[in-house]
Amino acid sequence: MNDETGHKQLGPQDAQFVYSQTPTNLTHVMAVSVYAPRRSRKAADPHAALVKLVRERLHVSPVFRRKLLRAPLDMDHPYWVEDAHFDLEAHITHSRVPRPGGWPELTTEISRYFSRPMDMNRPLWDIHVLEGLDSVVDCAPGSFAVIQRVHHAATDGLGMARLLAALSDSDAKGTPLVPLDTPEPGSGDLGRPPGTVTMMRRSLRSMIGSPLKMGRSLAGFAPEIISSLRGSQRGVPHDATRGEVPETRFNGAVSPHKLFDALVFTLAEYKAIKSAVDGATVNDAVLAVTGGALRRYLEAHDELPPSSLVVWCPVNAGSEGAPGANNLSGMSVPIGSDIEDPLARLGAIRAATASCKAAESGVAARMVTELTQHIPSAGMAGLARLMSNERFAPRFCNLFVSNVPGSPVPLYMAGARCSHQFGLAPLGNGMGLFIAVGSYDGKLTFNIISDRKIIPDMAFFRECLQRSHEEMLAATGPVR
Repeated sequence: MNDETGHKQLGPQDAQFVYSQTPTNLTHVMAVSVYAPRRSRKAADPHAALVKLVRERLHVSPVFRRKLLRAPLDMDHPYWVEDAHFDLEAHITHSRVPRPGGWPELTTEISRYFSRPMDMNRPLWDIHVLEGLDSVVDCAPGSFAVIQRVHHAATDGLGMARLLAALSDSDAKGTPLVPLDTPEPGSGDLGRPPGTVTMMRRSLRSMIGSPLKMGRSLAGFAPEIISSLRGSQRGVPHDATRGEVPETRFNGAVSPHKLFDALVFTLAEYKAIKSAVDGATVNDAVLAVTGGALRRYLEAHDELPPSSLVVWCPVNAGSEGAPGANNLSGMSVPIGSDIEDPLARLGAIRAATASCKAAESGVAARMVTELTQHIPSAGMAGLARLMSNERFAPRFCNLFVSNVPGSPVPLYMAGARCSHQFGLAPLGNGMGLFIAVGSYDGKLTFNIISDRKIIPDMAFFRECLQRSHEEMLAATGPVR
C-alpha cells in the first residue's frame, strides 16, 4: 500500500510475516521446477542461461529489486525501498546433487535449502540451480532443478505464480509466457525512503485512530455475529470444526530442520474421485485422501484421536490486480480422520466445506483478518512474536492444506521443458505439517512439508498417503 507521501509500505498481513520470523519459524515460500536437459550443446550451462534470462526480465516484477526498510523498534510497518547495491548474481547460485542424483538426493537438497533463513537485508528472493539429476524416476537423465525462494512478506501464492510466469516461456523457442512490456502493478518508482520523523508521525496517527477503526469493524460484523449466535441457539451448526482441535504430534514446536517429500498423481484421478459425491470438488477429494493418510499414520503410531483432526485451508481474498500483497483468509474443517470408509469421509468433508462456504461461516476468521488491519505496528509486532513463540503458539488447527492451480500446459525456461513442479510453504510452532497441493500439466502433486522431529519417518508418511490415494480410487471407480 502507498501512504500519503507516495512511499510503498507493507500492509498488516505482509508485515506479520516479517515480525513472526525466527531462526526456527521461517516465513518464506519456495517453488521447485525440474527441467529436462536441452539437446543442444549451446545450452549446456543452465546457471548461465538463467542469469541471462532473469537479467532480461528484471523489470517485469517489483520483487526483484526491492528490499525492506524496517522502522526503529518496529514503531511503523516496514517500507519497500530500492536496493542501491543490487547484485543479480548474488541472488542466483548453483551446485550439483551427490551421486547417483536420485529422488532421495533431490529431496535432501530441497529440505536443506528450505531450512536456511533468507538474508533480510537485501531483496527477498533467491534462486538456486541444482544440476546432476540423473536418476530421478520420470525425469530424463541430466535434468536440473531451479529452486526459487521468495519471502512471504514480498508476495502471496498468486504473486509467486506470477513471478514464476515472468521467468517462463510457452515454448522451446523462448516465447515469453506473459507480456514483458507490461510490468506487474506496483512496479513504479518507490521514491525516497521515509525518514524517522515520517515513520513516527504515521505510527502516532495509527495508535490514535486504531480504537475507533476497530470499533467500526466490530459494528460492521454485528449482524453476522448475531445471526451466527441465533443459529447456534437453534442447533444450526455454524462452525464446521464443532469442538476443540485434538492435540497431535503435528502441533509441537518446530526445529530448524525442515523436511520435504512429494507424491505425484494425475488430475484426472482426482476429478474421478470428486465425481463419486455430488457437489464435491477436487479440493474436497484432496482433503479426503489426506484425512485417510493421517488416520493410517497416527493409527500405526497408536496416536489417533477419537475426534477428527482439523485442517486449515488458506484462501486468498485479494484482488487480481494487487501486486502480490497478502490478503489471506481461510476455512477450518474436520478432515475426516475419524472416518474409516473413504467415500463416507469424502461425503463428510463435502458437507463441512459447503457449510464453511456459507455466508455465516468463517465470521471469526474474517473478523480477525479485518481487525488486524487496525492494530498499531508496534503492537502487532509484539503480538506476532508472542504468537510464534513455542510456549504461546495457539492450536487452531492440526495442519494446513493449500490447493494452488498451476499451468495446464507445459512451460519452458531458456529452451528447457519443465517436467515437474513442486512447492513448499512455511511451518510454525503449533503447526508442523503443511501439505501444499499444486497442479501442473495434468499432474496433481502433494508436497509434504514437515519437521525432522515431528515426522522422523517421512518415507512411511509418504506410504500412508500413497495407500490412502489407492484406497480412495478403489472405492470411487475407474478413471475415465
